[in-house]
Amino acid sequence: MKPIHMVDLAGQYQRLKAEINPAIQSVLNQANYINGSPVKSFSQELATYLSIKHVIPCGNGTDALQIALMALDLPEGSEVITPGFSYIAVAEACQLLKLKPVFAEVHPETFNLNPLTIEKYITPLTKAIVPVHLFGQCADMETIMAIAEKHNLMVIEDNAQSIGAEYTFSDGRTCKSGTIGHLSTTSFFPSKNLGCYGDGGAIFTNQDTLAERIQMIANHGQKIKYFHEVVGVNSRLDTMQAAILQVKLKYLNTFNKERQAVAQRYSEAFAKHSHLKPPVVARNTTHVYHQYTLQTCDLDIADFRNAMQKKGIPTMVYYPLPLHHQNAYQQDISLPVSEMLSKNVVSLPIGTEMEDSQISYIIESVNAYFEK
Repeated sequence: MKPIHMVDLAGQYQRLKAEINPAIQSVLNQANYINGSPVKSFSQELATYLSIKHVIPCGNGTDALQIALMALDLPEGSEVITPGFSYIAVAEACQLLKLKPVFAEVHPETFNLNPLTIEKYITPLTKAIVPVHLFGQCADMETIMAIAEKHNLMVIEDNAQSIGAEYTFSDGRTCKSGTIGHLSTTSFFPSKNLGCYGDGGAIFTNQDTLAERIQMIANHGQKIKYFHEVVGVNSRLDTMQAAILQVKLKYLNTFNKERQAVAQRYSEAFAKHSHLKPPVVARNTTHVYHQYTLQTCDLDIADFRNAMQKKGIPTMVYYPLPLHHQNAYQQDISLPVSEMLSKNVVSLPIGTEMEDSQISYIIESVNAYFEK
C-alpha cells in the first residue's frame, strides 16, 4: 500500500501529467507569464462551468475576499456577518479594510452559517453577509438571500471549499455553489477541489457594474494603463497557474465524484459508531467533501490523532479555535456551537487518488482504536 496523505497532490499530478506538462511548456515557450492567454480562456471556461457572467481571477482566495469587499465600497466601521467557526480569511479581509467582522453561530450538523440566528446579529451598521460553504456543502442560501433582501444587505459567498457543489431551491431550481450571492470568491490553493500549483483565486458575479469595478481593483484600480480611477491592489492569477487550472477544470466533476465515493465508504463504516458522527449533508445541497470531517463524542482527539499517526494515517483538526477566541480577532461573545465544534471535530484523509486498500486500512484502523 502506498503512503497515505491528507490529499495526494503528487499522485494527482502523475494522473494528469500528460496534459499538465504540455500546458506548462506552452507558457514557457510563449514567455507570457503575466496575463497570458490562458488566464482569459480559463476565466471564460470557469464562467461557462458555473453558468455565471463574470469570473475575475486574482492572486489568492484571501485577495478575492478583500477585493470583493473593496468593490462594495462599504463605509469604515461597517459590520459584516460571517460564521465564527471557519478559516480566518473573511475576518482578516474585514479588519484590513477597517470593517468589523461580526461572528455568527453555525448549524451544529452542517457546520455552516445558521440562517435562523442571522437576524439577531443585524444592526444599523450591518452591510453584508459572508456565508462560508464549509468543507464542501452549501450554506442555506435561499434563506440567507431572503434575509439579505429584507434588510438590504449584500451577500458574498466564500466558495473556496465547495466549488462544484450544487444547491437546490425550494422551487426545484438548481445552481452551482458560488453563483447565488451578489458576489462570490474562491481559492485555487493546491489542496482545493480545483487547485493550482501555487496560489490563485477568483471572484464571480452576474452584475456587470460590480465586475468592472472588481477588474479595476485587482489591476491597480485602472481600466487603462497608468490611469487609476479607484484605489486598487496588484492581484493577478499567473499565466502558468491558469494553464494548469484549465486542465484540471475538465476533471472537476470527476474529482468531486471520487471524493464523494470515499466519503460514502467512510460514512457507511461509521454510521452506527458511538464516538463518531459522519458529516450530515443538508437536503438542499450536494457535498463535494473538500474535507471529510467527523464530529466526535467522548473522544480524546489528541490521543486518537497520535494513534492514527503511528499507523501512518494523517488527520487534521479544522478548526481548533473559533474566530472570536483568536487573539487578533477576540470578541466577548458566546457561540456555544462554534466552541463545541472546535473541540470535537477531526478530519480524515480524502482525495481523488485514494485506493481501496488505503480506505479499508483507515476504516479498520479507526475501528480498531475503539476496540482496544
